Amino acid sequence: MNNKLFTYGTLQFEQVQLDTFGRTLSTQPQRLIGYRLDQVEITDPEVLASSGERFHPIITRTDNSEDKVDGAIVLINDEELANADRYEVDDYKRVQAKTEDGQAVWVYVSAVSS
Repeated sequence: MNNKLFTYGTLQFEQVQLDTFGRTLSTQPQRLIGYRLDQVEITDPEVLASSGERFHPIITRTDNSEDKVDGAIVLINDEELANADRYEVDDYKRVQAKTEDGQAVWVYVSAVSS
């Protein structure tokens, strides 16, 4: 099954895609409305090694139409979605959202957000 995943951070990095999915992914530029972009410090050694970044972007739902996050949709299968779940640390949770043009997508948001 193909899953639409909205990516906005390190899942867009080529090395992270190779480490997580075993391939690079085609992307479709997209935007989420009603989300705010923040940062989270990463301490997981495997995630740090893959991304090369100590601080990763993280989004929080605000329901404010002025808040927008640019990113991209990637199509992945169920196994790859499970791999993405393993890549994202406990600060993130996967939820369903709708893009600016109404597409239903999975997206990783702050685990402390609604």
